[in-house]
Amino acid sequence: MSRLLLQLLGILGVATTTACFGSPTPLAPGLRGSVGLPYHGVQTDAAELPVRSPGLVRLRPKGENHFGRPRLVAALREVAKRIDEQLPGGPPLVVGDLGAEWGGKIPRHNSHRSGRDVDLLWFLMTPTQIPIVNPGFLHLGPDGLAPLYGTGQYVQLDIERQWLLVRELLNSPEIGVQFLFVSEPVEGLLIEYARARAEPAELIWRAETVMLQPGDSAPHDDHLHLRIACSPEEMVLGCEGGGPYWEWLPAQQEFHLGTAEEEEIANSDPPPAEENATPTSPASSVAQQAERALPDPGGT
Repeated sequence: MSRLLLQLLGILGVATTTACFGSPTPLAPGLRGSVGLPYHGVQTDAAELPVRSPGLVRLRPKGENHFGRPRLVAALREVAKRIDEQLPGGPPLVVGDLGAEWGGKIPRHNSHRSGRDVDLLWFLMTPTQIPIVNPGFLHLGPDGLAPLYGTGQYVQLDIERQWLLVRELLNSPEIGVQFLFVSEPVEGLLIEYARARAEPAELIWRAETVMLQPGDSAPHDDHLHLRIACSPEEMVLGCEGGGPYWEWLPAQQEFHLGTAEEEEIANSDPPPAEENATPTSPASSVAQQAERALPDPGGT
């Protein structure tokens, strides 16, 4: 049994004889999968994104933080494959961080803690319209151009492939997009392109709704940050918001804990409440306790 699992069990006061973190008992009976919020959460039963699959490649082949919800990982692979089939001969979708295997804080991120976030690098091309593989987090200007640092050269956003990615994500039945964090200028380029193509009005409205330049972090002009919403099934198991639940997503179910689960959480030893702290749900309380047991990876 891993030291991490022992720490989690000790924090939550749960006795178990199994070393399988995917069972619900290490967190609390009935809580599993994506537990808590994207910026205060953990996960169990995560799937690892492969280093490479058709139309997709990881930016950091040997990185450790490529774990997410199984439906997210499967959908990323399927979306990348469809893009490659519709626009053959182009570069793969380059994928940055998802999350740690057990969730919690990872370097370079304040979210990415509960298996619902992933960074997707831009599709790029040369000024002569030759598609190229994104070498990593290049900052796009309002004109869609990005400097290749140290070379004096520029590349540009491959707007056709980038919009196709947004469209496929929004149309994927498995994902359920909650947000696409992106800078306002890049959003403007994508929406302008979609309107010029006479894409369906409802699709454009959804894209405008979910695309957002965050106000509490970098503007996201160097990548697209996808966050998926909790599915109705995940809500029952402890997954929590992190943003709006859009009207086109499947109907929500109210979260309920059974009597045994409520007693389990009530009998655990939570940390002292901070002054003026915002009340949390039972699932968030459990997730925060479990997250504190995870090693601090540093970063921001």
